[in-house]
Amino acid sequence: MLRQLVVGPYQSNCYILGHKETKEGLVIDPGDEVFRIVKEISSLGLKIRYILITHGHIDHVGGAKELRKITGAPVSIHPLDSNGLGFEPDGHLVDAQEISLGEFKISVIHTPGHSPGGVCFHAPGVIFTGDTLFAGSIGRTDFPGGNHHQLVQGVKEKIFPLGDDLRVYPGHGPHTTIGTERKHNPFFRH
Repeated sequence: MLRQLVVGPYQSNCYILGHKETKEGLVIDPGDEVFRIVKEISSLGLKIRYILITHGHIDHVGGAKELRKITGAPVSIHPLDSNGLGFEPDGHLVDAQEISLGEFKISVIHTPGHSPGGVCFHAPGVIFTGDTLFAGSIGRTDFPGGNHHQLVQGVKEKIFPLGDDLRVYPGHGPHTTIGTERKHNPFFRH
């Protein structure tokens, strides 16, 4: 089960991913409006096992500390972005790391460019791209630690090979597919 909540003034996407049988869940990027997130978790009947952060910008981490307090779930982020949290993370995410949720495996893909420690989360049939890849665009690279070339290369080499049918759930805006972005995203047209 998957729920998307648009939270806060920056309209960031927060995702709740749950396993139907085990009722285990995780939250990706609780940027704001923790009460709304908790209400959704409760209505799904989930026990949150992980709070995963795609990158350390405030619109993606703003509610992490409060959500950790309420759910007891550990907060994990890439070490290069952990200073953006404003508190000590419980765990660090590294490239190719696997996180288990029931029998599902979620892979961490390090895709720096929007921020040095930006990561995507690849689960069966879906990828959560944070601010790395959007429908028709990519994340800004003019922030400190940003790198346009690195971001574009990372998407081409690590995300596009995962297959055209993979659904992309970004940090802002509507979902899309790898195939659509590979063919139509102006940042990848040659």
